Amino acid sequence: MNPLRCPVVELRQYTLHPGQRDVLIDLFDREFVESQEDAGATLLGQFRDLDDPDRFVWLRGFDDMRRRAEALESFYGGPVWRAHRDEANATMVDSDDVLLLRPASPQSGFPVPVDARPAPGEPAPRSPSSFLATVWYGRGPFDAAFVEFFERRVRPVLAETGCEPLAYLQSEHAENTFPALPVRTNEEVFVWFARFADEGRMDDRLKRLEHSERWREEVLPTLSERWARAPQQLRLAPTGRSALR
Repeated sequence: MNPLRCPVVELRQYTLHPGQRDVLIDLFDREFVESQEDAGATLLGQFRDLDDPDRFVWLRGFDDMRRRAEALESFYGGPVWRAHRDEANATMVDSDDVLLLRPASPQSGFPVPVDARPAPGEPAPRSPSSFLATVWYGRGPFDAAFVEFFERRVRPVLAETGCEPLAYLQSEHAENTFPALPVRTNEEVFVWFARFADEGRMDDRLKRLEHSERWREEVLPTLSERWARAPQQLRLAPTGRSALR
Protein backbone atom coordinates (compact mmCIF):
# COMPACT_ATOMS: atom_id res chain seq x y z
CA MET A 1 0.00 0.00 0.00
CA ASN A 2 1.41 3.34 -1.05
CA PRO A 3 1.18 5.68 1.99
CA LEU A 4 1.53 8.83 -0.15
CA ARG A 5 -1.28 8.47 -2.67
CA CYS A 6 -4.52 6.49 -2.66
CA PRO A 7 -6.07 6.18 -6.13
CA VAL A 8 -9.43 5.29 -4.54
CA VAL A 9 -10.76 7.19 -1.51
CA GLU A 10 -13.97 6.93 0.48
CA LEU A 11 -15.28 10.05 2.23
CA ARG A 12 -17.56 8.62 4.92
CA GLN A 13 -19.99 10.72 7.01
CA TYR A 14 -21.79 8.97 9.86
CA THR A 15 -24.79 10.33 11.71
CA LEU A 16 -24.66 9.12 15.31
CA HIS A 17 -27.04 8.89 18.22
CA PRO A 18 -26.73 11.90 20.56
CA GLY A 19 -23.80 11.62 22.93
CA GLN A 20 -22.29 8.62 21.14
CA ARG A 21 -19.54 10.19 19.04
CA ASP A 22 -16.76 9.87 21.61
CA VAL A 23 -17.87 6.30 22.30
CA LEU A 24 -17.40 5.44 18.62
CA ILE A 25 -14.13 7.36 18.33
CA ASP A 26 -12.62 5.60 21.34
CA LEU A 27 -13.58 2.24 19.88
CA PHE A 28 -12.53 3.18 16.35
CA ASP A 29 -9.12 4.54 17.28
CA ARG A 30 -8.41 1.55 19.50
CA GLU A 31 -9.72 -1.32 17.39
CA PHE A 32 -10.35 -0.28 13.76
CA VAL A 33 -7.15 1.43 12.60
CA GLU A 34 -4.46 -1.24 12.44
CA SER A 35 -7.04 -3.97 11.79
CA GLN A 36 -8.23 -2.25 8.61
CA GLU A 37 -4.71 -1.48 7.46
CA ASP A 38 -3.71 -5.10 8.05
CA ALA A 39 -6.58 -6.01 5.71
CA GLY A 40 -5.21 -3.73 2.96
CA ALA A 41 -6.88 -0.33 3.47
CA THR A 42 -5.19 2.98 4.28
CA LEU A 43 -6.77 4.95 7.13
CA LEU A 44 -6.20 8.53 6.03
CA GLY A 45 -8.03 10.34 8.80
CA GLN A 46 -10.80 10.32 11.40
CA PHE A 47 -12.53 13.55 12.45
CA ARG A 48 -15.10 15.19 14.67
CA ASP A 49 -17.37 17.55 12.76
CA LEU A 50 -16.96 20.91 14.51
CA ASP A 51 -20.47 22.00 13.56
CA ASP A 52 -22.41 18.81 14.30
CA PRO A 53 -21.76 16.94 17.57
CA ASP A 54 -23.43 13.85 16.16
CA ARG A 55 -21.38 13.53 12.98
CA PHE A 56 -18.21 11.45 12.58
CA VAL A 57 -16.25 11.83 9.33
CA TRP A 58 -13.44 9.62 8.10
CA LEU A 59 -11.36 8.88 5.03
CA ARG A 60 -10.27 5.46 3.84
CA GLY A 61 -8.06 4.78 0.82
CA PHE A 62 -7.20 1.86 -1.44
CA ASP A 63 -4.78 1.03 -4.23
CA ASP A 64 -7.58 0.18 -6.68
CA MET A 65 -11.16 -1.10 -6.76
CA ARG A 66 -10.17 -4.77 -6.78
CA ARG A 67 -8.03 -4.35 -3.70
CA ARG A 68 -10.81 -2.34 -2.09
CA ALA A 69 -13.10 -5.35 -2.42
CA GLU A 70 -10.44 -7.66 -0.99
CA ALA A 71 -9.65 -5.35 1.92
CA LEU A 72 -13.28 -4.79 2.87
CA GLU A 73 -14.14 -8.47 2.61
CA SER A 74 -11.16 -9.29 4.81
CA PHE A 75 -11.94 -6.68 7.46
CA TYR A 76 -15.72 -7.02 7.65
CA GLY A 77 -15.44 -10.81 7.55
CA GLY A 78 -12.67 -10.83 10.12
CA PRO A 79 -12.49 -11.29 13.88
CA VAL A 80 -12.02 -7.65 14.93
CA TRP A 81 -15.19 -6.40 13.25
CA ARG A 82 -17.15 -9.44 14.42
CA ALA A 83 -16.05 -8.78 17.98
CA HIS A 84 -16.93 -5.07 17.99
CA ARG A 85 -19.55 -4.49 15.29
CA ASP A 86 -22.54 -4.53 17.65
CA GLU A 87 -20.93 -1.90 19.87
CA ALA A 88 -20.01 0.23 16.84
CA ASN A 89 -23.38 -0.10 15.12
CA ALA A 90 -25.19 0.81 18.34
CA THR A 91 -23.71 4.33 18.09
CA MET A 92 -24.95 4.93 14.54
CA VAL A 93 -28.16 6.30 13.07
CA ASP A 94 -26.83 6.21 9.48
CA SER A 95 -23.54 5.09 7.93
CA ASP A 96 -24.50 5.12 4.23
CA ASP A 97 -23.40 8.69 3.38
CA VAL A 98 -20.31 7.67 1.42
CA LEU A 99 -18.67 9.36 -1.56
CA LEU A 100 -16.31 7.28 -3.69
CA LEU A 101 -13.52 9.52 -4.99
CA ARG A 102 -10.31 9.53 -7.00
CA PRO A 103 -7.57 12.17 -7.24
CA ALA A 104 -8.47 14.78 -9.85
CA SER A 105 -4.89 14.79 -11.18
CA PRO A 106 -1.81 12.60 -10.66
CA GLN A 107 -0.43 14.88 -7.94
CA SER A 108 -3.65 15.82 -6.13
CA GLY A 109 -4.00 12.88 -3.75
CA PHE A 110 -3.31 12.90 -0.04
CA PRO A 111 0.35 13.19 1.02
CA VAL A 112 0.20 11.12 4.21
CA PRO A 113 3.48 10.55 6.10
CA VAL A 114 3.84 7.00 7.33
CA ASP A 115 4.77 8.20 10.84
CA ALA A 116 2.00 10.79 11.24
CA ARG A 117 -0.31 8.71 13.44
CA PRO A 118 0.40 8.38 17.17
CA ALA A 119 1.02 4.80 18.24
CA PRO A 120 -1.66 3.01 20.27
CA GLY A 121 -1.61 4.37 23.81
CA GLU A 122 0.69 7.26 22.87
CA PRO A 123 -0.62 10.71 23.92
CA ALA A 124 -1.93 12.75 21.02
CA PRO A 125 -0.50 16.24 20.39
CA ARG A 126 -2.34 18.87 22.41
CA SER A 127 -3.36 21.04 19.48
CA PRO A 128 -3.76 19.14 16.21
CA SER A 129 -4.62 21.04 13.08
CA SER A 130 -8.12 21.75 11.83
CA PHE A 131 -9.29 20.62 8.41
CA LEU A 132 -11.81 21.82 5.87
CA ALA A 133 -13.48 19.53 3.35
CA THR A 134 -15.44 21.38 0.67
CA VAL A 135 -17.80 19.35 -1.54
CA TRP A 136 -18.92 20.87 -4.84
CA TYR A 137 -21.90 19.22 -6.53
CA GLY A 138 -21.80 19.49 -10.33
CA ARG A 139 -24.56 19.81 -12.90
CA GLY A 140 -22.43 17.48 -15.00
CA PRO A 141 -19.04 15.75 -14.80
CA PHE A 142 -16.03 17.67 -13.55
CA ASP A 143 -13.99 17.03 -16.67
CA ALA A 144 -10.34 17.68 -17.54
CA ALA A 145 -11.15 21.26 -18.51
CA PHE A 146 -12.58 21.90 -15.05
CA VAL A 147 -9.54 20.37 -13.35
CA GLU A 148 -7.33 22.69 -15.41
CA PHE A 149 -9.54 25.63 -14.39
CA PHE A 150 -9.22 24.61 -10.74
CA GLU A 151 -5.45 24.30 -10.93
CA ARG A 152 -4.84 27.51 -12.92
CA ARG A 153 -7.55 29.82 -11.58
CA VAL A 154 -9.05 28.48 -8.36
CA ARG A 155 -6.05 27.05 -6.55
CA PRO A 156 -3.97 30.28 -6.70
CA VAL A 157 -6.80 32.25 -5.08
CA LEU A 158 -7.21 29.61 -2.40
CA ALA A 159 -3.48 29.74 -1.76
CA GLU A 160 -3.26 33.52 -1.51
CA THR A 161 -6.09 33.59 1.04
CA GLY A 162 -4.48 30.87 3.15
CA CYS A 163 -6.71 28.00 1.98
CA GLU A 164 -4.11 26.08 -0.05
CA PRO A 165 -5.60 22.68 -0.97
CA LEU A 166 -3.95 19.69 0.64
CA ALA A 167 -5.70 17.37 -1.83
CA TYR A 168 -8.49 17.56 -4.39
CA LEU A 169 -10.53 14.69 -5.71
CA GLN A 170 -13.55 13.97 -7.88
CA SER A 171 -16.21 11.29 -8.29
CA GLU A 172 -15.06 7.75 -8.98
CA HIS A 173 -17.79 6.05 -11.01
CA ALA A 174 -16.39 2.53 -11.02
CA GLU A 175 -18.83 -0.17 -9.97
CA ASN A 176 -19.05 -0.59 -6.22
CA THR A 177 -16.92 -3.68 -5.69
CA PHE A 178 -18.26 -4.25 -2.16
CA PRO A 179 -22.02 -3.75 -2.44
CA ALA A 180 -22.60 -4.67 1.22
CA LEU A 181 -21.44 -1.09 1.90
CA PRO A 182 -23.50 1.39 -0.18
CA VAL A 183 -21.98 4.46 -1.81
CA ARG A 184 -23.74 7.51 -3.21
CA THR A 185 -24.18 7.13 -6.96
CA ASN A 186 -25.46 9.34 -9.78
CA GLU A 187 -23.73 12.39 -8.33
CA GLU A 188 -20.87 14.45 -9.67
CA VAL A 189 -18.69 15.89 -6.95
CA PHE A 190 -15.37 17.70 -6.68
CA VAL A 191 -13.91 17.76 -3.17
CA TRP A 192 -10.95 19.77 -1.93
CA PHE A 193 -9.32 19.55 1.47
CA ALA A 194 -7.25 22.12 3.34
CA ARG A 195 -5.32 22.03 6.63
CA PHE A 196 -5.07 24.93 9.09
CA ALA A 197 -3.09 25.47 12.27
CA ASP A 198 -6.26 25.58 14.37
CA GLU A 199 -9.97 26.34 14.23
CA GLY A 200 -9.48 30.09 14.60
CA ARG A 201 -7.02 30.20 11.73
CA MET A 202 -9.42 28.21 9.57
CA ASP A 203 -12.29 30.60 10.21
CA ASP A 204 -10.07 33.61 9.54
CA ARG A 205 -8.86 32.20 6.22
CA LEU A 206 -12.41 31.37 5.16
CA LYS A 207 -13.41 34.98 5.80
CA ARG A 208 -10.46 36.12 3.69
CA LEU A 209 -11.62 33.87 0.88
CA GLU A 210 -15.20 35.12 1.14
CA HIS A 211 -14.06 38.74 0.88
CA SER A 212 -11.45 38.15 -1.83
CA GLU A 213 -12.14 40.28 -4.89
CA ARG A 214 -10.50 37.72 -7.15
CA TRP A 215 -12.66 34.97 -5.67
CA ARG A 216 -15.88 36.91 -6.11
CA GLU A 217 -15.13 38.24 -9.60
CA GLU A 218 -12.83 35.73 -11.28
CA VAL A 219 -13.71 32.39 -9.73
CA LEU A 220 -17.15 32.30 -8.15
CA PRO A 221 -19.18 33.16 -11.29
CA THR A 222 -17.70 30.21 -13.19
CA LEU A 223 -18.09 27.88 -10.22
CA SER A 224 -21.70 28.92 -9.70
CA GLU A 225 -22.52 27.95 -13.28
CA ARG A 226 -21.24 24.44 -12.61
CA TRP A 227 -22.90 23.84 -9.25
CA ALA A 228 -26.09 21.80 -9.09
CA ARG A 229 -26.68 22.86 -5.48
CA ALA A 230 -25.00 24.68 -2.65
CA PRO A 231 -21.56 23.36 -1.69
CA GLN A 232 -21.08 21.49 1.56
CA GLN A 233 -18.37 22.59 3.97
CA LEU A 234 -17.13 20.25 6.67
CA ARG A 235 -15.03 21.88 9.40
CA LEU A 236 -13.17 19.00 10.98
CA ALA A 237 -10.99 18.25 14.02
CA PRO A 238 -8.82 15.10 13.83
CA THR A 239 -9.15 12.39 16.45
CA GLY A 240 -6.22 11.34 18.57
CA ARG A 241 -5.07 8.66 16.14
CA SER A 242 -5.88 10.31 12.82
CA ALA A 243 -3.01 10.11 10.32
CA LEU A 244 -4.06 13.46 8.89
CA ARG A 245 -3.54 15.89 11.77
